[in-house]
Amino acid sequence: MTPITIGQPLPPLTAATTQGTFDSAALRGKPFVLYFYPKDSTPGCTVEAQDFRDRHAQFQALGCAVFGISRDTLKSHQNFADKQCLPFPLITDPDETLCTLFGVMKLKNLYGKQVRGIERSTFLIDRQGVLVQEWRGVKVPGHVDAVLQAAQNLAA
Repeated sequence: MTPITIGQPLPPLTAATTQGTFDSAALRGKPFVLYFYPKDSTPGCTVEAQDFRDRHAQFQALGCAVFGISRDTLKSHQNFADKQCLPFPLITDPDETLCTLFGVMKLKNLYGKQVRGIERSTFLIDRQGVLVQEWRGVKVPGHVDAVLQAAQNLAA
């Protein structure tokens, strides 16, 4: 599967989440954010989730949904969401379907060893279901503010 690029519409996608089923077709007419993160309950991923949580009302005011995605199980996601009081769904992608579509799987160095994992990345999808902006190799501080600004520009 060739990764999606800016300007391309998303293909129909469904996936299990902590709040039911994610269905990209059902989101038509509404912008949304997909943010990919490496692992539940790790320091950087926790801060990123808290930042999206803390700005969730601002995204909602724009009519923009937020979804977090990792390869963790639904049970792990639910524990993470409960512990961090996350108001948005977390999508489980154990078979890496979404990870592959968005090209976020990378070789990374972990304690001197090469491991395959998710590169922290975020994608903004417009009302027509088209990928309009992406952030790859994300550094957490200030990132959610940049995504919110892009969503505000999209809504303007």
